[in-house]
This record gives sequence, structure tokens and C-alpha cells, in this order.
Amino acid sequence: MTENASPLGQLTLRTLAMPADANAAGDIFGGWVMAQMDLAAGIRAAERAHGRVVTRAVREMAFELPVKIGDTINVYTEIVAVGRTSITLLVEAWARRYLTGRLDKVTGATFVMVALDRDGHPTAVPAE
Repeated sequence: MTENASPLGQLTLRTLAMPADANAAGDIFGGWVMAQMDLAAGIRAAERAHGRVVTRAVREMAFELPVKIGDTINVYTEIVAVGRTSITLLVEAWARRYLTGRLDKVTGATFVMVALDRDGHPTAVPAE
């Protein structure tokens, strides 16, 4: 594993990195990894909001290691703040390496999601 001994938060999404997601060198596109993180943030925030959410912001994402074809991406989420209409989450992407099974942190970022009503307007996040 990397210096962080273990992922933070709850495992929210797992998926396999495939050849269609890679560049010519076999590294997975960073945008694909970010999309998986956005999906996971949306899943976790929608569960907390009991409804529709959208991404408002992604803060300070830096890639520490590449993802390779065949790696399983594990995305962990932790809700760190709930505002009136927003939910802030720490999101980490970890790669379970193909064949070796080693778990490496790839990247992490803070995602801010906003709850929306049926008309697409910000709405209050219900109390737990």
C-alpha cells in the first residue's frame, strides 16, 4: 500500500479499468478516474439527501500514481459536512493492482454536491 495505510470512508464504487479507458501507453485517462469519483460522490450524496444531487465543485485533485489496464478502481467516500443545500465529501480513488492485488492510493479530492428539487432548484438536505 501507499503511505496512507488504508482508505478513508466507505467503499462506494468499484469498477475495472479497461483498454477503452486508456491512452496508447496503457495508462488510464485521469478524466475517467475523476468520472468514477464523481459517480461515487453522487451516489453517497444522493443517499444522504434522499434525492437528486449535482456536482457543484471539485477541489484540489492531484494524481499520485497511474492506473493501468486491468486494475480495479475502488472509490471511497466520507461525508465531512452537510450544509443547508450542500454535502461536502472527501473522495479517494484506490487501485487494486491487476495480478499482485496491491492497493495503492491514486488520488483524492473534496467534492461539493448540491441537493435539487424536482424543478432543478437547490433544496434543503433533510436532517438525518
